[in-house]
This record gives sequence, C-alpha cells and structure tokens, in this order.
Amino acid sequence: MPPPLTDTLPRWQAAFARCPLVAILRGLPTADALDVGRTLVDAGFTLIEVPLNSPDPLASIAALRAALPREVLVGAGTVTTMAQLDALLALDAELVVMPHTDAALVRRAVQAGRIALPGVLSPTEAFSALAAGAPALKLFPAELASPAVCKALRAVLPPGTPMLPVGGVTPALLAPYRTAGAAGAGLGSQLYTPGIALDELARRAAAYRQAWADAG
Repeated sequence: MPPPLTDTLPRWQAAFARCPLVAILRGLPTADALDVGRTLVDAGFTLIEVPLNSPDPLASIAALRAALPREVLVGAGTVTTMAQLDALLALDAELVVMPHTDAALVRRAVQAGRIALPGVLSPTEAFSALAAGAPALKLFPAELASPAVCKALRAVLPPGTPMLPVGGVTPALLAPYRTAGAAGAGLGSQLYTPGIALDELARRAAAYRQAWADAG
C-alpha cells in the first residue's frame, strides 16, 4: 500500500467549509472529465466524486486529481470492495465514498489518510461508521430518509457529526434537509448527466449553491 496521505483531513475540513455539496459524476466519460471538473470548480464546488461504475473511473479520477487545485478534493464513489479500495489508494485521490457501511473498508481508508464517507440509513450503521473513523456520514438513499429521519438521527449522534443526504436531492430539498441538521449533500443526476452541456452544468451548479446559501 502506498504511504498514507498526511494532510487530507484539514484539506477536507477547509473544502467542506467552503462548499459542502459533493458533485457526483456518475457515467462521466474520461474525455469529458477535465471540462466537467473545471466547470464545477469555477462554480465553487470543492468536492468531486466519480462513481466506480462509470466508464474508466480511475482514469477520470487520476486526470481530475492531476489537473484541479489541491484545495479541491477528488475521489471515488460506489466503493464496495477491498480490491476497489486498493486500486483507488494507488492514486493521489482523497475521497472514498461508499453506498453502505463496511467498518473494515472505512478503517483501511482512514489509515491511508483518505476521507471515508460511508452510506448509512440507521443508528446502528451510523455508530459503526463513526467508530471505524468516518469523519462524516452519507445518508443514503435519501429517497428513503426524509428530513425527519435526518433530524431523528442527528438527535442521537455525537454533536457536530456531518451528515450528507444523497439520492434524489433537488435544490428545493436542500432547505428542509439543512433545517433538519444536514451539513451538506451529495448531488447526482439532478446536477450531472453524461453529455450535459457545460453551460447547463454551470447553471445547475449555481442553482444548487444558491439554494444551499438561501437555506442557511
């Protein structure tokens, strides 16, 4: 395993403070990666995820990490196995986003200096993820976890635990989730779809950022 990254946590904290919205680029063609990434960075996004069930995701992640500023964190989503994690650790990427809670995956990612964002839908999963070292939790799928569920989980989790709903989160949903205690959100097909025009992507990105700001 490559040596662990040593500066990721403060960079994550700074990036999350600037914009706690994760751009999920499912289906991203590698040929489009740099244009899409730069468009999102220009719109103020600082957290970019390429799910591993995209075309040649590791190539896209490597290209984005090499080209984008260090204050922008880049990584993979839909990480479900140790083999996938090992492939990701060979890159200089920071984010390890999971659809589920696997304590062993979380611990290994954290030991490697990565930011593990495991998916949770229950208090049991949430506390297991935190015990393994996760710095934040992905509330997934948000279609099954309303703002009321987010509020209930926040009531029992350690104060300040960042929770990010993911799945079907539209700009209009950011306000009720933020009121319920969400610290950010993951944005999927409502933000990016393969082949989207860059000006439309920029428009959607701006709409999300404005909705989050208005919700505060």
